[in-house]
Amino acid sequence: MCGLAGIFHPDARAGIDAALLRRMTTALAHRGPDGDGFHTEPGIGLGHRRLAIIDLAGGHQPMANEDGSVVIVFNGEIYNFAELRPKLQALGHVFRSDHSDTETIVHAWESWGPDCLQHLAGMFALALWDRNRGQLFLARDRLGKKPLYHAGTPDGGLVFGSEMAALAEVPALARRISATAVEDFLTWGYIPDPATIYAGIHRLPAAHWLLLERGRPAVLRRYWQPPTRTRPQDEASAVAELTARLQAATASRLVADVPLGAFLSGGVDSSAVVATAARLRSAPLDTFTIGFDGADDETPYAAMVSQRYGTVQHNERAAAVDMIEAARAQGRLFGEPFGDPSAVPTLSVCRLARRHATVAMSGDGGDEVFAGYRRYRWHMLVEAVRRLLPAPVRRHAIGTLARAWPKLDRAPRWLRAKHTLTELSLDATLGYLSTMTQVHQARRRTLLAPGLQLDGYDPTARIAALMTECGSEDALLQAQYVDLATWLPGRMLVKVDRTSMAQALEVRAPLLDHELVEWGLALPRHLKLHRTEGKYVLKRALEPYLPHEVLYRPKQGFSTSLAGLFRREAARVRARLTGETLMDSGLFAPEAVGRLLREHETGRFDHSQTLWLLLVFEGFLAA
Repeated sequence: MCGLAGIFHPDARAGIDAALLRRMTTALAHRGPDGDGFHTEPGIGLGHRRLAIIDLAGGHQPMANEDGSVVIVFNGEIYNFAELRPKLQALGHVFRSDHSDTETIVHAWESWGPDCLQHLAGMFALALWDRNRGQLFLARDRLGKKPLYHAGTPDGGLVFGSEMAALAEVPALARRISATAVEDFLTWGYIPDPATIYAGIHRLPAAHWLLLERGRPAVLRRYWQPPTRTRPQDEASAVAELTARLQAATASRLVADVPLGAFLSGGVDSSAVVATAARLRSAPLDTFTIGFDGADDETPYAAMVSQRYGTVQHNERAAAVDMIEAARAQGRLFGEPFGDPSAVPTLSVCRLARRHATVAMSGDGGDEVFAGYRRYRWHMLVEAVRRLLPAPVRRHAIGTLARAWPKLDRAPRWLRAKHTLTELSLDATLGYLSTMTQVHQARRRTLLAPGLQLDGYDPTARIAALMTECGSEDALLQAQYVDLATWLPGRMLVKVDRTSMAQALEVRAPLLDHELVEWGLALPRHLKLHRTEGKYVLKRALEPYLPHEVLYRPKQGFSTSLAGLFRREAARVRARLTGETLMDSGLFAPEAVGRLLREHETGRFDHSQTLWLLLVFEGFLAA
């Protein structure tokens, strides 16, 4: 795993600022502590920080072809590079390294151009310069596991890097906060691709490539999309095929020349990966678990799996975390506002894993691919009820009841009831959006400063467009399609990438093998969500390998009582949210923030989710 940075100048004869390129690359040193490398020639500069995983003696980047005309910097892993190598040799390519996945990309580009991405299986962000063609090629993997930021410069060039930190070193970039990005952040708790918090700085979307050639318009293309149709399959064959596919995906991710382990939360997905990896290895697998005080603790279930497979288990109790300080720290860690509080324990388990391994396997993707989220179950239940009720009843009678719900933000159970009524009153698209929204529109518009120029921007429009793009009449597949385009690359994978890279740890996710994702999404609905049982076929496939208690128990996850904390620490929260950092930004209405604080402090309302997002934003501004 690595970090990359680069400068592309519009003038092919222009010199590259080597000192700037070095600063951009050094800003990513945490992603690659094992060394750096640079390539500069007129008009182009590439920088790289290396975390050595495969081909430790070789594999240094930037890496070039035989005559030096094609040069690449690359972040990620290509899991099928050994299969591609003989195919490329048969086409006449000569490999200089023993087993470098990076060199495989170089020769694949020479043979297939942008279509080389269709041949690559793995996680990646890459920048490739082809001197003979005069082209700069940027690309991200299909699911968006690895990030790539880019921005145009005033002189018509382009700068790019693995994190915002690299672009922050470029003095020519005006880092002006985007009003619509603030609206996105309050809506979703993160900023979906391709936007970032800054106008003019973008993330290359997942499953896209960008081609630059001097004198021609830049070309942006999407090269992959999830399935938009389900296909028939019986349960027995699906169980057998899933078992084989999971084994193949896990086996390809066990290749490493450094110590490798796995996260083990005690949930279904991480347990599935551990059970599969342990059966494929001759040596015991190191596993890593963070325990919590209270009902959210899953360590007893992790212990069951560890004992069954003889893993070398590393346990650590979660230390008492000052979440008010953690909110501020997330601004530094992510380089822009990022509101998922589960990043706190994720950072802890990455820190634990890095003490024993350089690579960790994770269970990321199981919920999105096999319909494990509670919101999918609620969405399908509401969809079934919605079809029984005439539209006027839903819109007027139930909508009025939802708006008049007397205990609006007082307790989670009342809030869930209100959200269910709200979803029921809307159509399927807007109903699902309401389950994902962090701060609903009415409150967002009171919190944002009156002078903020949103020009009618609607953050939900992109979600509605994705549901239309999906084209399926299957409401579950529509929801999954949306999540794979927004929630997964914008929130879940960003969380894992930044927290793991902060510890120089590579994380691999077998359940996000793109062929497994394609197969899983296209399964009939009842094999993913069977009555109220999410991840049905995955659990059935795992029954021979995992305890019943691990597979069939209520889904848990990280939670923390922010409501009580923010009341006990009301003075500190108030100081942060009414201080100069947030109030002088001109982005928020002081009266609305003050009212939110007063209502929460009295205990009458629970505004903890909104306050957390504001604390995170304040931390970003203060970073």
